[in-house]
Amino acid sequence: MGGFFGITSKEECLIDVFFGVDYHSHLGTRRGGLAAYDPEIGLQRKIHNIENAPFRTKFEKIFEEMNGCAAIGCISDTDPQPLLVRSKLGNYAISMIGVINNAEELIERCLSVEGTSFDAMTGGRINSTELLSVLINHKDDITSGIRYAQNSIKGTASVLMLMDDGSIIAARDKMGRLPVHIGKREDGYAVSFESFAYQKLGFEDVCELGPGEIVRITPEEITQLAAPGKTKRICSFLWSYYGYPTSTYEGINVEEMRYRNGKSLAEQDEKNGFLDEVDYVGGVPDSGTPHAIGYANQSGKPFARAFIKYTPTWARSFMPPNQKERNTIAKMKQIPVKELIRDKNLLFVDDSIVRGTQLKETVEFLYENGAKNVHMRSACPPIMYGCKFLNFSRATSDMELIARRVIMELEGEEGERHLDEYSDGTTERGKNLRRAICEKFHFSSLDFQSLDNVIKAIGLDPCDLCTYCWNGKE
Repeated sequence: MGGFFGITSKEECLIDVFFGVDYHSHLGTRRGGLAAYDPEIGLQRKIHNIENAPFRTKFEKIFEEMNGCAAIGCISDTDPQPLLVRSKLGNYAISMIGVINNAEELIERCLSVEGTSFDAMTGGRINSTELLSVLINHKDDITSGIRYAQNSIKGTASVLMLMDDGSIIAARDKMGRLPVHIGKREDGYAVSFESFAYQKLGFEDVCELGPGEIVRITPEEITQLAAPGKTKRICSFLWSYYGYPTSTYEGINVEEMRYRNGKSLAEQDEKNGFLDEVDYVGGVPDSGTPHAIGYANQSGKPFARAFIKYTPTWARSFMPPNQKERNTIAKMKQIPVKELIRDKNLLFVDDSIVRGTQLKETVEFLYENGAKNVHMRSACPPIMYGCKFLNFSRATSDMELIARRVIMELEGEEGERHLDEYSDGTTERGKNLRRAICEKFHFSSLDFQSLDNVIKAIGLDPCDLCTYCWNGKE
């Protein structure tokens, strides 16, 4: 995924941008970067690898190296950024959130223009942010260039640019799959993926950009460069999984949504007469926990943390990139509270079940520590499609997804024609999917939240939400 943050101010603002970017560390694990503008020095930039150490430790000396009255920064789960660009449109720093799925096609298009070249990375790959900047520079002004780039890209691109006059240009992706918020205080404006990041710095909410909207921001004012489009498809997973609990998107708070979502999961189990079998309800930390709190509040079953994640040395923001190492670290982080596990019937709510690898190890860990039964609930429907609009999942094939893999085992290619039935736990195919995953992962029982209930818990018009990973609808 990734997130960005910026401030344009009448005063030195680098320390605030440092903290604002750090508040986005939950959104990425690969690169962190800062760019600043000072009237005397001009544009400056620093990028660091954050795969094995958090953002704040890599940038703790930044105040000795850079300064400025305007700055932007990002946490990136993909390529190094922000980049510094010198072009016919001026000098600027640029950062993007999203994914370009047709990069090779666009690279060839750009290379067909005389004089175009790219700085190739290892293996000949091109930095996505550089490709974005080249597309922008094909037009005669930045607004037209951003619109051209976003219309050319298959995927998603929200853009943040720091210009060499200290102004900031912010553009939300054309379908509004990701948020862009703007806040104000006496000395200037902030722009951010996460609104709480600037609220902690004394900024008050001004607006959330609409889909495709482009603005120029100075310390004195916000100028709209392009009006928002009418169609919006904001990612539902913002609330279910990767949004921070204190975040609010489209006026809907993440934590509250998760409580409502867990509540409806419990209501379904109540209808099925299931709850008598449960001693404790818990969440698979961290993002499954508020869903579990909602479940416990509704069911009347006590909430308990049967195991604790040890995070002082292995926080999520610097998990190793290798899957085998991630699984090992995840296992080492889990410390049992044996008194809450031994001879107990436990029900856990996870935010989602993607591949299930770590979840299987978690259940085995619980049984090893004496659990009598481990029931599992997913706070969202079975994931049937790898996301092609954002890069929050590392899946390279739909067959990496546990639901699709099990369907293939159950019914082969014929199952591909009945994914809607498999998603629905009331159908025979849906029951077979849940039964097969239970057997594979040793769950005592399993159920998934319905898509209707996820949408109800969010509280937005279904037409405004992207639910592609669950139902394949764009």
